[in-house]
Amino acid sequence: MTPETIIAIAEDGIWMVLLLSGPLLIIALVVGLIVSIFQATTQIQEQTLAFIPKIVAVLLGIVIFGPWMLSHMLSYTSDIFSNLIRYIG
Repeated sequence: MTPETIIAIAEDGIWMVLLLSGPLLIIALVVGLIVSIFQATTQIQEQTLAFIPKIVAVLLGIVIFGPWMLSHMLSYTSDIFSNLIRYIG
């Protein structure tokens, strides 16, 4: 394996992490922003109020985006193994 190949595999791995975690992070960000606006308007300053809606929203995001995430992970893993077999064999 050449250094360029290893860098390309690492770059693809980082891109895959960003692609798969992006939707869940955006969901958590939007829900956190909505809860923060709600807390600011009602002057409720409970620190733990933001955690439960975020957890529920991220779990719903996993249910919704789970098949898409799994297909991308399986495709990436298949590509990694095929590249490994090509360079070993």
